Amino acid sequence: MARGVSILGSTGSIGCNTLRVIESLGMDYFRVVALGAGGNFEKLAEQIAQFKPELVSVNSHDTAEKLQHELRTRGISAPALRVGEEGLVEVATHERADCVVSGTVGAVGFVPTLRALEAGKRVALANKETLVMAGELMTRAAEKSGAELLPVDSEHNALHQCLRGEKRSEVRRLILTASGGPFRTRDKSAMQSASVAEALQHPTWNMGAKITIDSATLMNKGLEVIEAHWLFGFVADEISIVIHPESVVHSLIELVDGSIIAQMGVTDMRHAIQYALTYPERHPSDLAALNLTKLASLHFETPDLERFPCISLAYRALRTGGTMPATMNAANEEAVRAFISERIQLTDIPQVIEAVMNQHSSREADSLESVLVADRDARLATETIINGISSLSVETNAA
Repeated sequence: MARGVSILGSTGSIGCNTLRVIESLGMDYFRVVALGAGGNFEKLAEQIAQFKPELVSVNSHDTAEKLQHELRTRGISAPALRVGEEGLVEVATHERADCVVSGTVGAVGFVPTLRALEAGKRVALANKETLVMAGELMTRAAEKSGAELLPVDSEHNALHQCLRGEKRSEVRRLILTASGGPFRTRDKSAMQSASVAEALQHPTWNMGAKITIDSATLMNKGLEVIEAHWLFGFVADEISIVIHPESVVHSLIELVDGSIIAQMGVTDMRHAIQYALTYPERHPSDLAALNLTKLASLHFETPDLERFPCISLAYRALRTGGTMPATMNAANEEAVRAFISERIQLTDIPQVIEAVMNQHSSREADSLESVLVADRDARLATETIINGISSLSVETNAA
């Protein structure tokens, strides 16, 4: 019998690739029961026409009206339609959903993902921010309900594969790989003057704007360190980062005897998505296998913490614990948004985050309210700091 799948962020990169995987595997394996999307009603209408979900959620009433008009124009029967966070929660907890793919970007997926875990669903997690914000809440909810939490991020998916069959006591450390982003070989001055267009030119992966900017600052890798802690139970000193520009080795583990186990593959998110959907089984896929004979060389470098201070900020947040990771995450989201809007420079992002973290007194992150309050307060503090930077920039330019 086909397993029901709900997708949070169905029109984004993860969501679209999830639907490609389901189409490839065939409807005998999986059936799409619910889709949660943002404002891309045209893409969502196409998905509804092909996969016929029972429930759909969008980000606003305006988008809902546009979607209904689009469906009528195309002669497509409309599913049950919901709006906002409540709608996403309904998608995440749909009674016929055996697996929920959490592919939204940022804090918007936090509450729906938590509710899916509380409902005992298998969650295929691509939204790293949810574990960064509230890893204790998420893992505790999964443990209580018996829900499975499987990573879709290529790096954590690779670690999950490397750890299969290994005893925790025999693993010395986890090693996350990073492409290095578009500024791997650029000096600090070049990064300071970088345009938004330059920062969005990722060398190996095709992702959304927020994740791509995180890759440019290497904050994405810092977030992944925190995510790895909650997924696999390793402390900060047992999680390392290595720059690997070819993005062929997706991550590695080092065993206590010095052996290294790596997971390698083509740079396509469909591999990780299919693994999370079908685990513990493996099924044939449409993806081409990695051709080792065509690999000229593989390079590995130590990350430059002076040019990429976001990494150190993330380790600091993890070691501090409590609400500090949620504070850091919120500050980063707002700073990235300000950079994309050209209100601040790329190199301002870590400075803004550090200033917000310095103002924050970390508290226990043992409730939904405590995490949401920290998130809200951090966003307000970040906006104040960004306004100060923007005002100073305007005065400097005027002078």
